[in-house]
Amino acid sequence: MDIESAKILGMAIAVGLGMIGPGVGIGLVVSKALEAMGRNPEATGKIQAMMFVGVAFTEALAIFALVIGFILKYT
Repeated sequence: MDIESAKILGMAIAVGLGMIGPGVGIGLVVSKALEAMGRNPEATGKIQAMMFVGVAFTEALAIFALVIGFILKYT
């Protein structure tokens, strides 16, 4: 295996494993927010706003994994 193949494989593994956690996290955040909205419809606005904040922070972890993958590939 040459160095370029190892870099591509490293990027694929880093990004693939780095996306699992945020994917599960976003699913849990949205599921719990929908559950809370179903129980208390009057608080939908506050719950939805906090849900989007949580999704944004969780998605930032996925972006970090992507950046690490590109660093592995292009250095």
